[in-house]
Amino acid sequence: MESVLSKHENQITVLSEYLEEFPETDGSVWILGRQHHLKTGGTGPSSDTGWGCMLRCGQMMLAQALICKHLGRDWHWERHKKQPEEYHKILRCFLDRKDCCYSIHQMAQMGVGEGKSIGEWFGPNTVAQVLKKLALFDEWNSLAVYVSMDNTVVIEDIKKMCWSPSQSSSGAHGSTHSLRSALHRNKNTAGFCSGWKPLLLIIPLRLGINHINPIYIDAFKECFKMPQSLGALGGKPNNAYYFIGFLGNELIYLDPHTTQVFVDLEENGMVDDKSFHCQQAPHRMEIMNLDPSVALGFFCKEEKDFDNWCSLVQKEILKQQSLRMFELVKNHPAHWPPFKPPAKPEVTTTGAELIESTDTLFEVEEEFEILSV
Repeated sequence: MESVLSKHENQITVLSEYLEEFPETDGSVWILGRQHHLKTGGTGPSSDTGWGCMLRCGQMMLAQALICKHLGRDWHWERHKKQPEEYHKILRCFLDRKDCCYSIHQMAQMGVGEGKSIGEWFGPNTVAQVLKKLALFDEWNSLAVYVSMDNTVVIEDIKKMCWSPSQSSSGAHGSTHSLRSALHRNKNTAGFCSGWKPLLLIIPLRLGINHINPIYIDAFKECFKMPQSLGALGGKPNNAYYFIGFLGNELIYLDPHTTQVFVDLEENGMVDDKSFHCQQAPHRMEIMNLDPSVALGFFCKEEKDFDNWCSLVQKEILKQQSLRMFELVKNHPAHWPPFKPPAKPEVTTTGAELIESTDTLFEVEEEFEILSV
C-alpha cells in the first residue's frame, strides 16, 4: 500500500504548532506572504496524551504480529545492531504520519466509523474493529484479521477468510474446499503454497461485570503460554496496557503512558527507533485488578499454526472449564447472518476522502459488529 491518505496532506506547516501560542482573535496574522487564521487554522489534536493509550496498545499487538510474520517469533531488537529491511518497513507502518497505514491518525480516523470521535478513548473491541478495517488497505503484510463476536470463534469462517484471494472479488466467497483446491494448485517455485493469508485473531471478551470472575483466571493465563500468543489488550477504565505474560497471579504489561517526541523518516529513509522499544523493565499488576473488558490476540502464520491453536484451546481451555471464557465452533452458526470475508473496496483515490468513505463501505458488516462484546 502506498498510502491511505495523500502524502500532500501530511505537509503540515511547522508554524502551525507555534501559532497555538498566539492569543485568540478574529484577526489574521501574516507571515512570509501567507495568511493564518488563528481561530480556524488548527489541525486537530497535536498529541494523543489522555486518549490514545488503547490505540498505542493496539499498535503494539499488531507490530508483534508483523515481527512474527517477517522476522520470526525468536527475533529480538538489539540497540546499534543493523536490522533487516523488513524491520524498517514495519517501523514505517507505525510512524505518526497520515500516510502510514497504522499510524495514530489512521486509527483515530477509522474509529469515527465505530462511533468514536477524534480524541475519544477507545476500548479493546473498538481497536480490534479498527485494525480489521485498516488491514484491508495493507497489501504488503496481507493479513487476514478476524475479530470474534458473541465470544465465539468460528473455524469455518476463519479458513474461508484466510484462503480467500486477496482481491476478494465475487469468486472470493466460494466454499472453503474449492478455494483451497485452487490455491494448492498455484504453488510458487519454492514448492509451497502461498495462498493462506497470515491470521491475526482477536477475541474481545468480558470476563465479569465489574470485576474479573475468578473462574476465568486460569484459562486467561493459559492463553499467554500458547506459541501463537500476541498477549492481550486491557487495563483499567481509561487506562490501557498491553499485557504480554504473567508471573504467578501477576500480569506483566507494557505501559504506553509516556509522551514522546515525534519521530519521522531520516534522509536515508531510516528511522531513529529507540523510542519504539522498551527503555525500562515491564510492569506488573495483580490479575484481579484488571478491568474485565479485554481482547486476546493470536497470530497464525500458516494453517498448521491455526490448527495447532484450535487443538490447544480444546485441550487447555474448553475442556477444563465449566464456565467457558469463549467458544470455539467448527461451523458457522445457522442463526447468524451469512459470513463474507471482508474485501478491500475498489477506490481510485489515495486522498483523505478515502478514509472518510469507509463509513459507508462497511455497512454490510454492521449487522455482525452490533453483536460484538
